[in-house]
Amino acid sequence: MLHCPRNFLRIALSCSAFLLASGLSAASAADPTGDWRVAEGVANIRVAQCNGNVWGAVAWEKTPGGRDTNNPDVSKQARPTLGMPILIDMKKKAGVDQWEGQVYNAKDGQFYSATITPVSNDELEIKGCVLGFLCGGETWTRVGPPIPSNVANSMAKGAPKTVGAAPKAAASVAPKTLAPSAAIAAKGGQKTTAQPADSVGDICQLPDIAGFAH
Repeated sequence: MLHCPRNFLRIALSCSAFLLASGLSAASAADPTGDWRVAEGVANIRVAQCNGNVWGAVAWEKTPGGRDTNNPDVSKQARPTLGMPILIDMKKKAGVDQWEGQVYNAKDGQFYSATITPVSNDELEIKGCVLGFLCGGETWTRVGPPIPSNVANSMAKGAPKTVGAAPKAAASVAPKTLAPSAAIAAKGGQKTTAQPADSVGDICQLPDIAGFAH
């Protein structure tokens, strides 16, 4: 009968636990939904699955009252930037935890080809290019938990269901954006003035997204 040394068993169990933990971490890191603070800290972008694809909209602004003044469409120059779509109809790439579509840059009113990639539980990498060149990117920091897919949106056009979401949670409105004070305090930083309650809610119901996604 073969006997394994106790040290060997201990090492094997430790390795198994490590691999399991790594697998769970990788699985959770693959979810791009939730509220994310942009690199400059001027806004939070709420990312959710709408009709099977990923969208993102401004959920909080450091300086409230912004307008889309640089939009080449004159009819949209007065629209509020709060609730404005930023990540446009992003589709998952096969075989990788990455989504591709378009990103809207309010600074110049232009759309760019873009990808988003969860690089950890708390970081989302976004990269955008103009016509395949002049590429740039930044990393956003999570300030809100992942958002369960809305049942009505997920089932439309044969979109895949979200695994593990309870029916009641799946139909709920997206979670409130954390006030900057809470997000910064959680990271051991200094307090800032608390922000108003969330007024954006489920971004899939925003007219600019609902009209396009359905």
